[in-house]
Amino acid sequence: MRLAYYPGCTLASKAKAFDQTTRWVAHALGIELVELPEWQCCGGLVPQVTDAVMGLLAPVRILADAQTISDKLLTLCSFCYNTLKRANWVMQQDTERRQKVTDFLEQPYDGTTQVLHLLEVLRDTIGFDTVRQRVVRPLTELKVAPYYGCLLLRPPKEIGLDDPEEPTVMEQLLTALGCAVVDFPRKVECCGSFMIVNRPEIAAQCCTTIVRSAAQLGADVLVTSCPLCQFNLDWQQVRMVESNGEGKTVPVLYFTQLLALALGAEPFTLGLEHHLIDPRPIVLGMG
Repeated sequence: MRLAYYPGCTLASKAKAFDQTTRWVAHALGIELVELPEWQCCGGLVPQVTDAVMGLLAPVRILADAQTISDKLLTLCSFCYNTLKRANWVMQQDTERRQKVTDFLEQPYDGTTQVLHLLEVLRDTIGFDTVRQRVVRPLTELKVAPYYGCLLLRPPKEIGLDDPEEPTVMEQLLTALGCAVVDFPRKVECCGSFMIVNRPEIAAQCCTTIVRSAAQLGADVLVTSCPLCQFNLDWQQVRMVESNGEGKTVPVLYFTQLLALALGAEPFTLGLEHHLIDPRPIVLGMG
């Protein structure tokens, strides 16, 4: 299986562990990832721009460039996935905007690149039964709360990854790895997102609610697919401990870190040391 691969800015900088474990997992499962040459930022979020055309230029250029490698483009970051998927939707549905974008780029594109997330590749192509059979280090003692956040699932008509209110794809994967999956009612709530920049008190409130809920439910770790969610939930816990002596902290991991661990990756390759709330005593102390 050969896929064009768009890591995006954060996976090339602050979330390198997400990228590294993704590449390890892909190799282990027979997926060939071909990174787009000279890729640029996807532009952030389509809804954040006021110009309904200019905001499409960056993601559409990526989508068009991917076609030189494959008709399928894999990305991991929830922000990149959301942006590319929604831009692709516009190119498929809106003839007028498609013409404006392609004329400006001087590059033809009609929306035929299929934007994929690794979670749906694992579910729909590899199959969770296959993943389960490949596990060499079952994570049977680990209680995991799946955290989707906002952008991996919404808007549902354009994204279509899973049910926006009751998703199960992450739970199915974690079950295949042997984890004890925590029934986590706050799994699709917002972490505060970019509010961390201009309204940090709102982000702090959102993150505190999510983390305390996970802790009360007995979760050992939270897992996510969003670098900003990972940062917000991780960093806010440090502040919670410093400001009010918060007792129970919950490390926040990328799902690929647990997947790689279960499939046999050496623990020192997972990037666990870069997390602010250290997951190593829990994750590596199993058994």
